[in-house]
Amino acid sequence: MPDLTVLPVPVFSPLCNLGFALRREVFVIEQNVPEELEHDADDLAATHIVGIAEGAVVAVLRILWNESYAKIGRVAVAASHRGHGLGAKMIRFAVEYAAGQGQSRCYLESQSDKVAFYERLGFVAYGDEFMDAGIPHLRMKNF
Repeated sequence: MPDLTVLPVPVFSPLCNLGFALRREVFVIEQNVPEELEHDADDLAATHIVGIAEGAVVAVLRILWNESYAKIGRVAVAASHRGHGLGAKMIRFAVEYAAGQGQSRCYLESQSDKVAFYERLGFVAYGDEFMDAGIPHLRMKNF
């Protein structure tokens, strides 16, 4: 596994903008999510987390804060770096970061074909499958 440096970054900082570019690459280009759905107003309030390996931003996610839970979302890993455990490292960092901010309960909405990945990290799926941006999803929580 390549060394991964994971850190929170300010919205619209150069590193965050590289994270936004990676999200566009994964969601808009690879998964055909409409561009207008990829970025939303929540980006302004979110904590953005990037993963840097080999001098490049190769992983990204965001955390939205709620009184009851931290919502992890927009999780993406560059195609060139998938299969090396970087996504798991990012999720573990996000859960620990949220706990450090006083929120030990995390929630996310997983693409249905990624549920097993999140289950291995302690999340449990619940409720009915739903569509988001034309992709089936399930709600998941670690509490």
